Amino acid sequence: MQLQLPEPGADAQSASHSLQHLIAGEIAASGGWISFERYMELALYAPQVGYYSGGSAKLGKEGDFTTAPEISPLYGATLAHLAAEVIAASPQVANVLLEFGAGTGKLACDILTELQSRGALPEKYFIVEISAQLRARQQETLAAFAPRVEWLDALPQTFSGVVVGNEVLDAMPVRLAIKAEEGWQERGVTVDATGRLQFADRTVNDLPLAQIPEADDLPAGYLTELSPVAIGFMHTLGRMLASGPGALAILPDYGFPAAEYYLPDRDQGTLMCHYRHHAHTDPFYWPGLQDITAHVDFTAMAVAAVEEGAEVLAYTSQGAFLLNAGIGELLLRTSPEDSLRYLPLANGMQKLISPAEMGELFKVLAIGKNVEWPARMLRHDRTHRL
Repeated sequence: MQLQLPEPGADAQSASHSLQHLIAGEIAASGGWISFERYMELALYAPQVGYYSGGSAKLGKEGDFTTAPEISPLYGATLAHLAAEVIAASPQVANVLLEFGAGTGKLACDILTELQSRGALPEKYFIVEISAQLRARQQETLAAFAPRVEWLDALPQTFSGVVVGNEVLDAMPVRLAIKAEEGWQERGVTVDATGRLQFADRTVNDLPLAQIPEADDLPAGYLTELSPVAIGFMHTLGRMLASGPGALAILPDYGFPAAEYYLPDRDQGTLMCHYRHHAHTDPFYWPGLQDITAHVDFTAMAVAAVEEGAEVLAYTSQGAFLLNAGIGELLLRTSPEDSLRYLPLANGMQKLISPAEMGELFKVLAIGKNVEWPARMLRHDRTHRL
């Protein structure tokens, strides 16, 4: 099916062709087939030409999708409010923040601006960012807070403080598994006779099918994602949180618990691509110029962290999380009579919390160790569904 999407410019097309040549070369060197996980890794992160490694705008009106921090400064302010409360109530938790994958730097700026207004700036604000282009943009956005902000290439082994990972897990490469008549196979990527990228299935012995409840009972033709990279990240994060004196991680993203992720009628998986604010399902459309994501299996993420000694503090909808954390009270700091300032904030909050917008589609998983978690944050908790 021909996608009716905006045509990229000549430079962007050239970059995509370079990436396609790189991918085709790797497929040839690998015997004619690579896993979709490897394809997604190259499409998103190949140096200079991958989606997150290249120079194109990713977020906001000029990019391909919009995230919660881009919608309203109340999002970052609410996370800052909660982080400051937890740090103040937990003597063993250091006044340090760490953000993984900070995008444009908008969320970090909003968090630091709110904490500055409270006289509660952290000792350090660490950012783990693998994209050189995004890191440069973050440095520009956060210039006013330069002495407190430090960039890291990877998560530290131990940490005390509060970690934020907004829409991090959905961008981690996934494996594709499909149920054939003879059993489960892996859906990978090959090149057809005309040089085009295409899907190809093969039987492999190392599919981590334990992630799928009742995998043997699903029907032939069932397609879904497996998340070894994200699970590995959660093991690392869980160890980091558990090894220090006290730490909290807040992970907002879109996804489901396993019992909802692998429903029989969700038989085509959750893979989605984002290009110029159009969502579609073709991961081979101009590789390197579009985002490729999959919904998060929050059960698998929680289990991985718990196996390393961390604890699940909460799992709930984004709407409930933000309301419990005080976003409504933060909105009311602006008088409704000041319509020029109040109405954009109110509209932004509505998008963040409404079940018809982001409020139900997005969930929040909070994990930690030795943290005083506010009791009100357990209202509408769904941890029992994990």
